[in-house]
Amino acid sequence: MTAIERYLAPASLDDALAALAGGNATILAGGTDLMVQSHGGKTRLRPVLLNIRRLPELAGHSIEGESVRIGALTTINQLREDATLAKALPLLAEAADRFASDQVRNMATIGGNVCNASPAGDTLVPLLVLDAEVELASASGRRRLPINGFFTGPGRTLRQPEELLTAIYVPMPRLRTVSRFVKFGTRPALDISAVSLGFKAELTPAGLANVRVAFGAVGPTPMRGPGTEALLEGQRLTPALIAKAAETAMAEITPIDDVRATAWYRRELVHNLLRKVLNDVADH
Repeated sequence: MTAIERYLAPASLDDALAALAGGNATILAGGTDLMVQSHGGKTRLRPVLLNIRRLPELAGHSIEGESVRIGALTTINQLREDATLAKALPLLAEAADRFASDQVRNMATIGGNVCNASPAGDTLVPLLVLDAEVELASASGRRRLPINGFFTGPGRTLRQPEELLTAIYVPMPRLRTVSRFVKFGTRPALDISAVSLGFKAELTPAGLANVRVAFGAVGPTPMRGPGTEALLEGQRLTPALIAKAAETAMAEITPIDDVRATAWYRRELVHNLLRKVLNDVADH
């Protein structure tokens, strides 16, 4: 672990962005990933350690128009236990309930989970199916990007070193929207996912609309399944369609063998989990 030359804990967003301007700082929020990765040699700390936990601009949540704004410092337990958030975004609350342990959930933040960019990150699949956007700020301004496309590889995103993720914007689900999140591991919450899967669609008289399907731990980044989505869009769920969708999903993913599962097993999991989810939705 690189020696830290300076430790900063700014109390305002402007001060934090000024510290990031040189691109020479490591951002610390909950630290549940950063500390493990730095001690394990996977992350090299920069000379400046920037603790952002005191920034009020990154805390809390609000309804802004037709979207929910979630501050980057919102903890996983807040996602899980806040009644307003759980009512507005039940899929995200469901994923938070299966995230690690109470001790980790009390410290880990949604912004940190997004920026850590693990292919198995538990909040990333729900955010993909919910069409979330991330807000990035720097000393030169702000920008918003769709989370679909934000991840560029394991541990890599479009965020630049001088930028800070300040908030996540999630459109409010419309009426008659059905959503599901499933995660498979040796234990329901404490393990890193071997596979995770998210689904969202609007139920209309003509069939499913605005279908979203996303997968975690089956490629270098969490990913949407555009072929699976296109197959289901505008259709009524039948046993034949569900079987075809499960086969399509298997063909879209690119899993690897690792200590948690083989590529073959992950494909079978995606196939079986999607069939289970779609059968459940069909009975909705």
